[in-house]
Amino acid sequence: MRAVLHASLVVLIAIATVSAQAPPPKYPQVQVTAGRSTIVTTNFDVTRIAITNPAIADAVVVKPREVLVDGKAPGTITLMLWGGDQRMQYDIVVEQPISPLEQQLHQLFPNEEITVTMNADGIVLSGRASSTLVMLRIGEVVRAAQPKANVINMLQVPGGSDAQQVMLQVRIAEVNRKTLSELGTSLFTGPTGVGDWIGRGTSGQFPSVEFKDLERTQTPTSLDLKGKMDFSDFLNIFLFNTKWNAGTLVRALKQTGHFQSLAEPNLIAYNGKEASFLAGGEFPVPVVNGLGQVSILFKEFGVRLNFTPTIAGDLIRLKVRPEVSDLDFNNGITLEGFRIPALHTRRAETEVELRDGQSFAVAGLIDNSAQIDTAAIPMLSQIPIIGHLFSSKADRKERTELLVLITPRLVRALNPDEVPPLPTMPGRFLPSGDDLGGRLEGGGGTVDAPPVADAGRR
Repeated sequence: MRAVLHASLVVLIAIATVSAQAPPPKYPQVQVTAGRSTIVTTNFDVTRIAITNPAIADAVVVKPREVLVDGKAPGTITLMLWGGDQRMQYDIVVEQPISPLEQQLHQLFPNEEITVTMNADGIVLSGRASSTLVMLRIGEVVRAAQPKANVINMLQVPGGSDAQQVMLQVRIAEVNRKTLSELGTSLFTGPTGVGDWIGRGTSGQFPSVEFKDLERTQTPTSLDLKGKMDFSDFLNIFLFNTKWNAGTLVRALKQTGHFQSLAEPNLIAYNGKEASFLAGGEFPVPVVNGLGQVSILFKEFGVRLNFTPTIAGDLIRLKVRPEVSDLDFNNGITLEGFRIPALHTRRAETEVELRDGQSFAVAGLIDNSAQIDTAAIPMLSQIPIIGHLFSSKADRKERTELLVLITPRLVRALNPDEVPPLPTMPGRFLPSGDDLGGRLEGGGGTVDAPPVADAGRR
């Protein structure tokens, strides 16, 4: 008896296990779009119906063997039909209706597989596009139709990359050349003059001599003359004859300068995110508030790069803003005893489209400037030959060339076995015998170390 009960229990457990592992039965599926209707036909007369959620779909018996199903909202529900001794169950799938935006996209791009999903947070574009240009155009149309919506373009294109990070290689080259030529003279006498004359001749363009503390004392038997000469700048050539008590200052100067700068910043940014780079520094600027208190504000200068990449299939859209600035003390100001320099800035901002590894010159600047300043004493400067002694001239020329090249590259993170070794020096940091540990008793902690195979290598 016990054996029979045991066998029966095993059979029941086996049947229960098989029933639990059996897949759920599949019922006929009826698809309908929200806002539309369809007819479900049966092979028996329907006497009673039941539906799980009338908010998603509703059903009405229009004929003994026909049931009208109306889709209301996206979702899946169950429809039960009874008639006589028969029963039928259906899965009613209500799909999202095609939006006017999707219909418009299918009219503009008839050969593209486009699916538009709209919700409260934004619009998602999915499917496949024939080219990168078509994919970008579809995104632009959607953004124009829904300017306030957040558009996520997930359209796939042939040959597209799965990389979501962009490394931007930027080369900024600047060459500056300048030259300065100055020529002028200033004639003057000593403070006691020549005979009864004291004089000075200058065009005023360059500094000249100033007379101070002139005194003249005359008695019936003598004449005493005193005075001082003050020079703010001896210019280049200073000549003075003590016998004739006369002299001249000559400004004959030629200056040349050459400046070259090359910066190659590399920066990595995620798709659609902005990245910035600065190679330079900051200088303090005093700021006076309404109460007369002075606070310090720091301004940045140097080589700056801001860019935002957008990966569009096999193309990379870049919004680039390179900037090169340096301190300009010639155009600075003095505030509360502080010398504040100005900034000489070269900046460019543009958007370009490149493929992986392509280069583009986003900014090119050739700036030529020339300035000639002349000053002369009227009439005296027009005398032939010696008239040049009463005139001066300054000639300034400057040429600046700036070029910015950008090269975007799609990159991915390296696996641990792909990390390249860091550069190291081939020799030892300290030669053998010079370290302190070797002279300590006990070897400075080296007594437990393994023996060195070849001491000569050290």
